Amino acid sequence: MTKRVVVIGGGPGGYVAAIRAAQLGAAVTVIEQEKLGGTCLNVGCIPTKTLLHTAELYRTLLKGKTLGLQMDNLRIDWTALQNRKKNLVTRLVKGVDSLLKANEVTVIAGKASLTKTAGVEVNGESLPADIIILAVGSEPVKLSFPGSDLPGVIDSTEVLSLPDIPKSLVIIGGGVIGVEFAALFSSVGTEVTVVELASEILSVTDKELAVKLRQELSRRGVTFRTGASVEAVEANKGMYCARVLTGDKVETIDGEYILAAVGRRPRSAGIGLEAAGVAMERGRVIVDQHFATNLPGIYAVGDCNGSVMLAHAASAQGVAAVEHAFGETAAYCAGTIPSCIYTTPEVASVGYTEEELQRQRISYSTGSFALIANGKALIEEGQSGFVKVLAHSDSGKVLGVHMLGPRATDLIAEGALAIRVGATVDDLITTIHAHPTISEAIGEAALATKNLAIHLPPKRGMKGGPE
Repeated sequence: MTKRVVVIGGGPGGYVAAIRAAQLGAAVTVIEQEKLGGTCLNVGCIPTKTLLHTAELYRTLLKGKTLGLQMDNLRIDWTALQNRKKNLVTRLVKGVDSLLKANEVTVIAGKASLTKTAGVEVNGESLPADIIILAVGSEPVKLSFPGSDLPGVIDSTEVLSLPDIPKSLVIIGGGVIGVEFAALFSSVGTEVTVVELASEILSVTDKELAVKLRQELSRRGVTFRTGASVEAVEANKGMYCARVLTGDKVETIDGEYILAAVGRRPRSAGIGLEAAGVAMERGRVIVDQHFATNLPGIYAVGDCNGSVMLAHAASAQGVAAVEHAFGETAAYCAGTIPSCIYTTPEVASVGYTEEELQRQRISYSTGSFALIANGKALIEEGQSGFVKVLAHSDSGKVLGVHMLGPRATDLIAEGALAIRVGATVDDLITTIHAHPTISEAIGEAALATKNLAIHLPPKRGMKGGPE
């Protein structure tokens, strides 16, 4: 008998789960209340990176003389850039729609909800389902302080479609979302201030990466206030004034807009989950290692389960959930989920950070290679970056890889694969990396765990180097 699968949500978790279910022979229906592709495609990853790409090209071309380029009157056509962003998003949304049609997946526009009997209802009609995949995504966290409801206090969705490039911007939050927008707008001439409650930006990232990125963005004109909070915002002569508390010091910072970028939360309210008996905790759906909820046949993938709020994690979870539901051997390796930040320089990490290894008292060795010694990085003006490899002291197995520099978000796949297959630093060392490429730095960082890096002076007194 053909299984009937209903997927609630057409984002990267939902549409990928739907396609995998169709591949396994199911009759699949996807219900989406907005646009296919979800947050990532429509108001997240894709539009943000489109704007970041142009902003970084602009910043690079402004210093064209050092690159052997001569140009005059370079400017950003903000309207044309916004149109490019819209066109790219539309093209990719149509691509998702075409993929679903090619796999004979039915798409219904509407808001779905679970019934008290754990069925699915949409547009006033009930849908039969043997398996239900919840892939309802997330939404920006809303802050509440005096003035938080003013029109100039915007979120990460609204900032993508500003009518003009702002002259100044105060960003509340120094996480991934906050620093990407800081990089974007500082590159196009906006005066940017980032206010972060923690003592350092990117609090869950490898600390060395976070510190170095903050230093790089500071050199580009971004002002950081760490250990600080926005207490209130007031409107003042067409501007917005943020009252910022840092320790015992209070200061006011003006911005044309105040961007609240303090993260996202599961979009789980109002779809009948509690009434149906789905176990929840502070808005997130509780799942097991197979992404199954406490109710038979109901799974929750992606941002709504709150485990890892990344598009590629959602897609992998969608596949794993469907395969488990169909009795297949599902493989989901949480330890190989890369984290990528599309600033310049780019930041990418996979596996353990040094801080995590220290907390868990795992013995490890560190190899770090500065990109100032990498020819391709110099060509691409990425000499301030580095690659760091963390390996188990006894087995030599790769435990973590962390990168700051050009193409880091692409190169991190090598680190993810190394961890996935249980590779050692010797495997990285004996893998021949093409020259000239930035990927050479991965092999050099692996060598550096043994103090054997070819293009770095050896550290005296360490194993592998001169005594």
